[in-house]
Amino acid sequence: MTAASNDTTNLDLDWLVSVDDHILEPPNLWVDRVAKKDRDRAPHMIKDDKTGMDVWVYDGKKFPSSGLSAVAGKSKEEFSPEPLNYDEMRPGCYDPLARVEDMNQAGILASLSFPTVTRFCGQMFMEASDREFGFTCLQAYNDWHLEDWAGAAPGRFIPLILIPLWDPALAAKEMERCAAKGATTFAFSENPEPLGLPTIHDKDRYWDPVMAAANDLEMVVSMHVGSSSTVPRISKDSPFLANLAWGATRTSGAMLTWLFSSMFQRYPNLKIALSEGEIGWVPYFLERAEQVLDKQRYWIQRGAQWSDHGNNDLDLGELDVREVFRKHIFGCFIEDHHGIASIDEIGEDNIMCETDYPHSDSTWPNCISVVKKQIEHLTTEQQYKILRGNAERLYRFTPAQPPVLAGV
Repeated sequence: MTAASNDTTNLDLDWLVSVDDHILEPPNLWVDRVAKKDRDRAPHMIKDDKTGMDVWVYDGKKFPSSGLSAVAGKSKEEFSPEPLNYDEMRPGCYDPLARVEDMNQAGILASLSFPTVTRFCGQMFMEASDREFGFTCLQAYNDWHLEDWAGAAPGRFIPLILIPLWDPALAAKEMERCAAKGATTFAFSENPEPLGLPTIHDKDRYWDPVMAAANDLEMVVSMHVGSSSTVPRISKDSPFLANLAWGATRTSGAMLTWLFSSMFQRYPNLKIALSEGEIGWVPYFLERAEQVLDKQRYWIQRGAQWSDHGNNDLDLGELDVREVFRKHIFGCFIEDHHGIASIDEIGEDNIMCETDYPHSDSTWPNCISVVKKQIEHLTTEQQYKILRGNAERLYRFTPAQPPVLAGV
């Protein structure tokens, strides 16, 4: 909390900080930042001859934009997953100054935005045939995000960088470089295994350079739902809507795997944010984690193993599930009345709000009113923490002064 929290009468509840929004990358992002000779092999946009649609081209593959990724300004009845051209999108999808105008309309003081074409944690560059050039493109994205996106409106955007997932030592250097330019968080996968990468339990400690850098630089590990490049399926023919509603299982899995890792014991400054995972499930899984720890810890401590799953170096005798959650894990919600009703169990310091602009789950342009309706029964200080205080503290971010709007 800021010093203003000592006097609750001065807390501004008319603005929020959203910790999960999205950027539809502008077509010139990479061609403006790579060498002229590399423009044709960097991510660039073309008009597809067969469909007439805007598509990104990179490493021999084409990537159209999903209509569900850019619904801002459309009614629910107009939503569609069909590809969408940029001239059909609201400019706030890809233009930072237009985004600020949309943020002002919705009561969003500041925003943290994940990428789109690269996928949520930069998987596109890891999968490229030329990873050295992929890293060049990744750095171009980071510089653009820091300079042209966040830099276009100081104090309105929390910059989020990408790391080369395939090279943790190189990733640590990139984190240091970007931290010097103001970055305080990086995108990571909710589950690296489906990406063909070691998990955070890897016996060879593959991720240690990244987590050590995050610990020392105080950079938040931001994990967006879907950053494992997988979609949960209840069964092979379960309906899309059923699977989408079930999607928070990925986020609960991320929370549990981190709780039962040794990461937080070895890196006491490490903090993770579970973006777009909602929070209503948190109390149950914390309770269940305590139950299994209480009943199963002893045979594990004796060195016994179940099946072929080895044990990591977590000190179970020192593990306090709720204390670890309170110190290290932050949940994020768009609309979750059940989660807010459980604020005493989750903790008022571990909850942040998000708007998901311009995706189909977004509450734009009614963002501030939607959140305030969910939390209006809470104390002024609790409301302030959820609306912006927790995000500002976690990301070490000082937002700009709220704009004075016409007619206000």
